[in-house]
Amino acid sequence: MTTYKLTIAYDGSRYQGWQRQANTDNTIQFILEWSIGKLVGYRVEVTGSGRTDAGVHARGQVASVRLSDDYDPDDLMAAINRYLPEDIRIIKVEQMPNGFNARKSAKGKKYEYYVDCREKPDVFSRRYCYHYPAKLDIEAMRDATEYLIGLKNFSSFTDDKNCEDPFRRITNIKIVRSGEKIRFTYYGTGFLYHMCRILTGTLLEIGNGKRDASKLPVVIAAEDRSLAGFLAPARGLFLRKVYY
Repeated sequence: MTTYKLTIAYDGSRYQGWQRQANTDNTIQFILEWSIGKLVGYRVEVTGSGRTDAGVHARGQVASVRLSDDYDPDDLMAAINRYLPEDIRIIKVEQMPNGFNARKSAKGKKYEYYVDCREKPDVFSRRYCYHYPAKLDIEAMRDATEYLIGLKNFSSFTDDKNCEDPFRRITNIKIVRSGEKIRFTYYGTGFLYHMCRILTGTLLEIGNGKRDASKLPVVIAAEDRSLAGFLAPARGLFLRKVYY
């Protein structure tokens, strides 16, 4: 068996997230497994670096798959792409040592969240941006990120009520304004269910003056989801890169 690392881009708008589900075939993982299986002639299992929620996009999701034959990586990429819909694309294939596992081998991830602050949403990016027409204090949001950096219990920033290990390490958060659009970039060892979207909602509330950044340590210590900010919509979130 030969292990391959797949780097994948997808528009998550019409899919029920990454993970295979019992009640639907409309997931990225299922479609990849079906497409590769169609190509090689037997059932395969594709392991993703992690789950993305329904409606979330990826520019650099990573998956691993084991196949019984050796393939030229570029030929394999072209062949898989012929079976995939236009909104899912393999952008790189690499042959890896057999111990490689896209989830277990990952060291960190980078997510990006896009916000459009203009009065009316941009016609061309509205499906990939959260329209939030408010004047935001960028410096206040940047200052607030200092409370979120490091290894912390992020129970207040997840909607997973049964989370057994809520500790995650955020290594950096960047907030960049370009005209009327803002990009939030999150770097960390990993992220909990809805974590990036709740962090974004919390920072937006700080930016528009609805929340005091100095109270963030209290929110974190309370381990209480109700004390954190709102859940920003899925459409603005992209998995940008997985680090190994």
